[in-house]
Amino acid sequence: MSTDELSPCPINVSSETGHLRAVLLRRPGLEIERMNPHMANEALYNDILSQPLAAQEHALFAKVLEQWCHVYYVNDIMCWLMDNDAFRHSMIEASVDGDTDLAHRLADMSSQQLTRALIEGLDDPKWDGVSLNRYHPEPLYNLFFTRDASATLYNRVLINTMSFSVRQRETLLYDAIFRNFFQAETFCAAHADAQARTEGGDIQVTADDTLCIGESIRTNRKGIEYLAQTYAKERDHFNIIVQELPHSPESFIHLDMVFTMLGKHRCMMFEPMLKKTGIFSGKHTTLIRIDNGNVSYHDMPDVLTALNEVGHSFDPLFCGGDDPWQQLREQWHSGANFFALDDERIIGYRRNTRTIDILDKAGFDVLNAEDVVTGMVDMSEHQRFVVTFPASELPRAGGGARCMTMPILRD
Repeated sequence: MSTDELSPCPINVSSETGHLRAVLLRRPGLEIERMNPHMANEALYNDILSQPLAAQEHALFAKVLEQWCHVYYVNDIMCWLMDNDAFRHSMIEASVDGDTDLAHRLADMSSQQLTRALIEGLDDPKWDGVSLNRYHPEPLYNLFFTRDASATLYNRVLINTMSFSVRQRETLLYDAIFRNFFQAETFCAAHADAQARTEGGDIQVTADDTLCIGESIRTNRKGIEYLAQTYAKERDHFNIIVQELPHSPESFIHLDMVFTMLGKHRCMMFEPMLKKTGIFSGKHTTLIRIDNGNVSYHDMPDVLTALNEVGHSFDPLFCGGDDPWQQLREQWHSGANFFALDDERIIGYRRNTRTIDILDKAGFDVLNAEDVVTGMVDMSEHQRFVVTFPASELPRAGGGARCMTMPILRD
């Protein structure tokens, strides 16, 4: 998309499964190639990726979304914003940590070059050839997971406070994008409590009156309490359902790695979370009720019981099928992580074959992404479907279709 064609849309997401009208994506870029094995763990990866392969897989995913809704790209918006001198100056100043030489290098760049440098990193001319600090500013290795650093909650955007330093600068970009391009109202837990942490992969907008949130290694109790107190001031009646998550292994970092909504009354789950077995043994489920300013906390046996308690019933499907061994394998590669385009119209990784079989048996038409983008298949002709796309590199980064999408507008 040309920057001349860019125009903002309204901000509103009041469910996980309303008809998707607009979404924000980031194509996997050179930042992925700028990670080496010694720093992969620090960058929150299990391995280093091939950027060309990851970009190829992501491109097919993005083309499916482009057939369904308006797709905004982070680079396009940032380039558009960088044409404003005051904005350029503020972004440079916030990114250089007082390094005046670096600030001067960035200031001389075009809008496109500057955008790339702030995302992909910039070679440090003083690099000694040995240390891990080759790039300054540091590449934003995780930026194509657009879900995490911000979250559209109803008619405004929560700018999240990231738990790991390698991702904290992402929030600068998203705050800039939503305030300056979309003219959206933003809010942030850290403004109330510097220790509060929230991330978008842990926050799901179940309905106009209910959020589901994972209490995880990324989202803490103080972050959840901030949201509870915020909605207690604004809503007469509201609910937050909190599911405690394991802090390891890495595949359980966010709620959407074990639980996503497929439709108004259907969800995909990692079965041990529901049954509180294995790694979920002893993990708490809490219903936070807000009633005319009063906040109360209630222990619940599981997420589905809590949802039913507040008037939202869901029939679960289990990633990996009914074999506990295969459940673990497919959950590891985001088998529970689907993204809804509409009610029971979803997209996810093809590699999780047992999970796709479960969806097939549940009445979802299984569509190939390649057929969708070439026009052989029209998604609108299918009442219930899962679009599957091939991925080997993307799952190794530790996320799925929901992780790579930041919905901006849903019906």
